[in-house]
Amino acid sequence: MVSGAHKKVLVIGADTMSSIIDYTDRATCVIFGDGAGAVLLEPAAHGEDAGLIDFEHYIDGSGGCSLYMPGGGSLNPSTQETVEKKMHVVHQDGQAVFKYAVRNMAEACDRVLTRNSLTGADIDCFIPHQANKRIITATGDRLGLRPDVTVINIDRYGNTTAGTIPLAMQTAIEEGKLKKGMLVMLASVGAGFTTGATLLRWAY
Repeated sequence: MVSGAHKKVLVIGADTMSSIIDYTDRATCVIFGDGAGAVLLEPAAHGEDAGLIDFEHYIDGSGGCSLYMPGGGSLNPSTQETVEKKMHVVHQDGQAVFKYAVRNMAEACDRVLTRNSLTGADIDCFIPHQANKRIITATGDRLGLRPDVTVINIDRYGNTTAGTIPLAMQTAIEEGKLKKGMLVMLASVGAGFTTGATLLRWAY
């Protein structure tokens, strides 16, 4: 869009987590859900104070052993043995994921805020990846966010992975937490570990 190649871009996140979950593993089966969401991006009107302001994104490969699926690909292609060993389902070390997610979601957001001479008190709406309610609230506490600005819908949809932020955007709109001109922070942590935070001003 900045180059002028496209005026409208549709970003879609969708995952069918039920296909890779072990329903005998209570550490994962009660958390994840199937879901999809889409967001339409387009340039803000000329002179309008809206749109993407800043972002932070990084990957820490040391987390690969804490949230992963060992089967599949060329390393462990599907066989009767790999299926019997439950290698094609999600494996998670919940405690390690929790510690990393809280620390890094908060740190990524804080770096973005600091670069823009802002603090958590300036955020009007916080839309985090819906991994775990305790992760979300702990991150908000670290950032000094007002409790009412944080969007939580994991109790309704579960962790739909790639779909959580666009679905939470819709929840924020429905709950009146996302309105034109608001300063918004998005934040996420995923497998790997991958961390990201985005600061924007809502245009609609």
